[in-house]
Order: sequence, then structure tokens, then C-alpha cells
Amino acid sequence: MVAGLQGTGHLAMRIAIDDPQSITAAATAVTEKYGRLDALVNCGGATTPVPANDLDGLTDAIFDRTVTINLRGPFAMVRAFRPLLEKGSSATIVNISSIAARTGMGSSLAYLAAKAGVDALTVALAKILGPQIRVFSISPAGVDTDFVAGRTREQLQKVADRMPLAHITTPDDVARAVVACIVHLTSSTGIVVPVDEGRHL
Repeated sequence: MVAGLQGTGHLAMRIAIDDPQSITAAATAVTEKYGRLDALVNCGGATTPVPANDLDGLTDAIFDRTVTINLRGPFAMVRAFRPLLEKGSSATIVNISSIAARTGMGSSLAYLAAKAGVDALTVALAKILGPQIRVFSISPAGVDTDFVAGRTREQLQKVADRMPLAHITTPDDVARAVVACIVHLTSSTGIVVPVDEGRHL
């Protein structure tokens, strides 16, 4: 995959966002190779679907793992890469959240609570990391991937048909929003950007 990218100087690495040592090692590698960071996109996430009314089914283990990956992980990344971002050019952090944080409906109560935490963290970080670093949340809904186990494209289409834009959100839709935050929204920070075909309305 790296070989197929245009230009030179690319670096591929695996970061386990629930493993502090992995994050530290990645920050060290970027420091040694580049000495700075212009953009950090926190897009790692995971969920275990549990019906919202099944409080007993949402075990402590599921809840803790969901919060660790979806909320603690992005924070740990920001903490580790902050010194590099402070040396960057128009440095930007983009956290991938979910419209579930706003609607209260999602794959599990733990997931929507964790993503609500990501949105709150985004606002708080924007206040303390400016003016050197801008911070955003991208808030998609029903993206056409296999992220949620057992969710079919037909199910996504039924939901999309009820939305104002009647479109299933694609990974490219989310990616364009990320690029917009980094490249174009240079006078904005601390905002949550819905990429949800109008589901939040």
C-alpha cells in the first residue's frame, strides 16, 4: 500500500491505541523520521453491538473495552503526539466520532457514551491547544463499511431513504470532511462536523 502512494518519505506503522507502549513507540518513530506532525486523525474504533435496552448484556468488560478504544485511545494519541503537533504547520487534530453521540442511538450505550466523550474532549482540547493546534470531531452515521457486525447494506439503505439527503455515507464522504477540516477550515476549532446525510436534523 505504501509503495502505491505518490511522493516519497512515507512511513507505515501499526498503532494499538489501547496499548500505551505502542503509542509511545509510534510517537518516537515519527519524531526520529520527521521531527514534527501537521495532522493527527484519530480514526481507530471498535464496537460490540448490544441492544440499548439490554443493560445486563452490556457487561463491564464490554463497556470498559469500548471506552478504552474509542475515548481513552484518542486522548492517549493526542497526549503522545502533542509535542510534534506543536512543531507542525497549521497543525490539526481530527477525531472520528459518531452521530450516535448526539442522537443517543447506536450500536451500544457504551459506544454512544464514548463518542459523546470524544466530542466533549474535542471542545476542551480546542480551548487548551490553540492557537498552535486546531481540533475537530467528524460525526458520521451509518457509513458503508463492515464496522458494525451483522449490519447489511440493505439496512443502511432503508435508513438512508428516510434521511434528507437519501444517501448512504461512504468512507470517501468522511475522508473529504477530514481533509476539509485540515486544509480549509483554518478559522475554526472545537466544532463537531456531522457527515450524516441530515440525520441530526
